[in-house]
Amino acid sequence: MRFIPLLVILTISIISALFINHNIEKFEKRHFYLISLVYLTFLGMILFTPISFDGTSVYVMSAGVGHVNLHQLDIIDIGFAENIILTIPLGFLIKNLFSHVSVLSMAFTGFMIGSGIETAQYYLSHFFLINRTSDINDVLANALGIVIGAILMVTYEYIVNRKATRFAK
Repeated sequence: MRFIPLLVILTISIISALFINHNIEKFEKRHFYLISLVYLTFLGMILFTPISFDGTSVYVMSAGVGHVNLHQLDIIDIGFAENIILTIPLGFLIKNLFSHVSVLSMAFTGFMIGSGIETAQYYLSHFFLINRTSDINDVLANALGIVIGAILMVTYEYIVNRKATRFAK
């Protein structure tokens, strides 16, 4: 029962990969979508299953309902940095898909996504005993990672457009 979320994530990923492989003909676009799918699958597995990664090893967490931390801020912690690094590609992907969205709006989006992730972890921990902790530090780290990813995407677009303009002259 604890691995039902993992089965759902893997099933959706396999179906999505087959869809992308069958329907996207342009190689670069297909390649980008498949790499994005691998990242999102990895992210889903880390966030919504009892599989955990502590920076040095992967392990299966014991059954439990986890706990909630809404008060203790601990931003000088390796876990905080790991969550930022984990969500930077997500910010990059969101900004790539919605290039018209401002970085300030991406900050709000980051807080909403971080809150959604932590809420989902809370409910999945109670329904499937995946033993995930819902933590305010994770919401802040996820939002910060998404904003950093969006800023990196804006910087990347600026550099590419600048080079394209320079070569066009």
